[in-house]
Amino acid sequence: MKSNKPEIQQSNSPKILRSDKSNLQVLFEDNHLIVINKRVGDIVQGDKTGDAPLSDVVKEYLKEKYNKPGNVYLGVVHRLDRPTSGLVVFAKTSKALPRLNKLFSEGKTKKTYWALVKNPPEKESDTLIHWMVRNPKQNKSYAHPKEVPNSKKAILDYRLIQKLDTYYLLEIDLKTGRHHQIRAQLAAIGCWIKGDLKYGADRSNQDGGIHLHARSLELEHPVTKENIKFVAPPPKDPLWDACTTG
Repeated sequence: MKSNKPEIQQSNSPKILRSDKSNLQVLFEDNHLIVINKRVGDIVQGDKTGDAPLSDVVKEYLKEKYNKPGNVYLGVVHRLDRPTSGLVVFAKTSKALPRLNKLFSEGKTKKTYWALVKNPPEKESDTLIHWMVRNPKQNKSYAHPKEVPNSKKAILDYRLIQKLDTYYLLEIDLKTGRHHQIRAQLAAIGCWIKGDLKYGADRSNQDGGIHLHARSLELEHPVTKENIKFVAPPPKDPLWDACTTG
């Protein structure tokens, strides 16, 4: 674990940037996959807001890059919450999509996240096990210490990897994929994520996001069967910068 960092001063007027076909952060692409570093505020798939989803942006990018005259095939494999950033994998072929879906549904991927939290956890590393109940009306999930009606088991491992002046960087290995799992489980142990008003933060981030980042993903390529790993740099801001330098 790295030592303390000096106080980080944050900008008063950050520029809120959304992904489009000209600035798309492509981390990897081959015939079957494309991996994107999602920005805060991007939605992976269309929702009731009517905002253009990242899936459409990627289609536009591929259509222009390869000068495709017709529709572009793209399969949504998994999602990230709108206020988070980081790795998102899309399938470029109908052959890859069901194979990727199976890998994710069977837990045969390794997903690692970074979270900046205000309060340090009691233990520097631990496994959290909760029983999650989702409230669709609130778009929120609640983490219970014991099984309750309509709950689903949620498991994650975390470790404290860096101390900043007023925040703590946790690295999280996600073992299950429940709605708002990391946000709810960390809140349940008093470690709410910076900017996450829904789960206990005292104030929002100016860009409307939270400091939760899908940092890396390991999986078996759905066609070549090669084991591959992707790593996404976090967004450019003083706090994230302090986690990746020095």
